[in-house]
Amino acid sequence: MTAHSGSLIEELDAYQGIICAVGAGGKKSVLYQLVREHAGRIALTTTVHMSAFPEDLQVERIVDDETMLPDRVLAAARSGSVAYACPSKKAGRYSGVSPEMIRSLHEDGGFDASFVKADGARMRWIKAPEEGEPLLVPGADVVIPVVSARAIGEPLEERVAHRIERVAAAAGVAPGKLLTPEAVGRLLASDAGALQGTAGARVAPVINMVDNDRQEELARAAATAAIEMTSRFDQVVLCCLRRSLSPVVAVVTR
Repeated sequence: MTAHSGSLIEELDAYQGIICAVGAGGKKSVLYQLVREHAGRIALTTTVHMSAFPEDLQVERIVDDETMLPDRVLAAARSGSVAYACPSKKAGRYSGVSPEMIRSLHEDGGFDASFVKADGARMRWIKAPEEGEPLLVPGADVVIPVVSARAIGEPLEERVAHRIERVAAAAGVAPGKLLTPEAVGRLLASDAGALQGTAGARVAPVINMVDNDRQEELARAAATAAIEMTSRFDQVVLCCLRRSLSPVVAVVTR
C-alpha cells in the first residue's frame, strides 16, 4: 500500500474545537487515534451508546449521571484530559451525554478539543442516517463522516450496512446490489447521507479499513467520486488504523 508521512490529526486538522465522528466503519477507532495523537488537553465523550474507553488512553475516566457529571468533569479538566459518559445498564457500555452539556463542558472546561462519538451503526461498515441522526453537538466545528473500505464492492445487505433503505436512497443503489466506489462517493457527498445535519461545520471524511492494495484502489475511486459531487469538502483521508504509528494511507484531494 501507499506510505504517507502525515498523522491522522494533522491530515484532518482536528486540533481545536468540538469534533464529532459520524457514519460507520470505525468512528471510535478514529476518535481514539486522534486522542492518542493530540498533545494538548482534550475531552472524549459521546452523545449515543458507546463501549468502554480503552485502557491505554491517557485520560481520567468519569462515568456518572448528568446531575453529577459537570462538577466532576470540570474538576478533572483543571489538571488534564478527560473521557466522560453516562452510565448504562449494560456491562462494558456507556450511555450518551446530552449535546448541550457537551457544548457547555467544552467551553467551561477550556479543552483544546472535545472528541465526540455522535452516531451509531451497530458494527456495520456503512450507514445513512434516519431523521434525528446524527446526534451532533450544537455548533460542532468539525464533523468526520466515516465509512469502511470493506463496504466497497459488497452487496447492500444487513451484514454490511445499517439502515439499508436510507443507504439505498442516498447512494443510489438498490438493496442487494453492489456498493460501487461511485455509490459510496455519492453517499459521502449526499445531504441525506454523510452530510446530514452538518451545516455550519467543516466536513472531513475518512475512509477507514484500507488494509490492502485493492481496498486502497477502491477507496481512492470512492473518494474521487465524492469530491467531484460536492463542494463541502476538498479532500478525503484514507486510513488503516491497524498501523497506529502511520495510519494514513493516502489523502485524495480535489
